[in-house]
Amino acid sequence: MQTFVYKVKTKAGEQTGEVEAESKEAAEAIFKKQKIQVLSLKKKPKELSLGGGGPTEKDVVVFTRQFATMIEAGLPLVQCLSILSSQTENKKFAKTIADVKSRVEKGDTFADALRKHPKIFDNLYSNMVEAGEVGGILDTILKRLAAYNEKALALKGKVKSAMVYPAAIVSIAVIVIVFLMIFVIPSFATMFEGAGAALPLPTQIVLNLSSYTKKYIVYVIPLAIVGSFLFKRFYATEKGQVVVDGFMLKVPVFGSLIQKVAVAKFTRTMGTLLASGVPIIQGLDITAKTAGNKIIEGAVLSIIEEIKQGKTIAEPLEKKKIFPNMVVQMISVGESAGALDSMLNKIADFYDEEVDTAVDGLTALLEPALMAFLGVTVGFIVVAMYLPIFKLASIAGGG
Repeated sequence: MQTFVYKVKTKAGEQTGEVEAESKEAAEAIFKKQKIQVLSLKKKPKELSLGGGGPTEKDVVVFTRQFATMIEAGLPLVQCLSILSSQTENKKFAKTIADVKSRVEKGDTFADALRKHPKIFDNLYSNMVEAGEVGGILDTILKRLAAYNEKALALKGKVKSAMVYPAAIVSIAVIVIVFLMIFVIPSFATMFEGAGAALPLPTQIVLNLSSYTKKYIVYVIPLAIVGSFLFKRFYATEKGQVVVDGFMLKVPVFGSLIQKVAVAKFTRTMGTLLASGVPIIQGLDITAKTAGNKIIEGAVLSIIEEIKQGKTIAEPLEKKKIFPNMVVQMISVGESAGALDSMLNKIADFYDEEVDTAVDGLTALLEPALMAFLGVTVGFIVVAMYLPIFKLASIAGGG
């Protein structure tokens, strides 16, 4: 069997993807049987991949997009799974898809088969697939899922990119300073001791810091490792997540960014679920558990009981004060107009742009601040080390 990359024209428009067949002619026959016009069909080039780890979020996104294209093209579900399991580069993911195929062949629904692998296909994924199977619109649901996952992955990437730069600068600053303290400053200390003159205060401060660093660095590294381990253990508990997530929402600059990300994720997830036919209570429960922040999760879960009593989503959300007032008002308008799903997606699109702006602003703010910090710190050390030299030179010159 060979894998071919195709571009076809369907009633829904042009579609691209991959199909497995014994030859190019056999691949063309698959589309001809479905009365689908083939625009291009090429053999897929071999790609170098280790495929040793578990599937990434990107693997799931690609799988969903290809699966949606195949289902829309009219291929049977089992055949789609067979093709995707054989062409997936990641070996573990290929085995997972093969297991899903096997369960479907034995009589499980596609959604139930996916639920056997919760680490790869979460509740959001399996519940949307179930809604698609029940409603006979699996291809539409899969396309929504693919679009949702692509946007969620892009949002996650934006936030990561905002954190990587400052983390890299701070790490470099720490490495440079520790190197100076351990290997460079001691040579100056030896020279100053031989001079026998009183040292300026900045020089004495740097020498003391160097002495403490050399003396205690062997304890700092193990303590940092233990501290990191204890923090992870604490954050793994319910109370730890509440404390840490609550604190993160209050951190200047970063707290605002985290809230914007949470709003975008909540509205995108809820909007996608409602548009796919998932009941509102079940949708809120799934959305809360995929929020990524315990404070927001708790707030969303707490409004479910009020909604069961007949209240709208906007009413209890307004009392919780977890989202900006504008978001709550737009949700209220969406509920009144009977178009809550489309309104939620509009809010998500708006906050995706807000996250973009916040990330750009954060980068613009942190870049000069961190560079200034690094420059001032290293500059202070250099000046402190040369002050006694300048003093000795002036004394020698005056003598």
